[in-house]
Amino acid sequence: MSYSIVYTRQARKDAKKLKGSHLAEKAKELLALIEESPFIDPPPYETLIGDLSGAYSRRLNIQHRLVYQVIEDEKTIKVLRLWTHYE
Repeated sequence: MSYSIVYTRQARKDAKKLKGSHLAEKAKELLALIEESPFIDPPPYETLIGDLSGAYSRRLNIQHRLVYQVIEDEKTIKVLRLWTHYE
């Protein structure tokens, strides 16, 4: 069973930045992958701590990441960021 994906306001802004970059295809591939199973490995994912505790990230490249939360009881993935979470 696949998950539904929802985007935060910040993730929608980040998606606009992605459209103009070479990372757009990588992001689409990762989104399709986590839609089927958010914890599939590879590619590896990281559990985040601090302000983003409870979220997971996967690398788009060395600087940019896909950051998401999994809401298991609703079978939903909430995409928090699609650019960098260091800002």
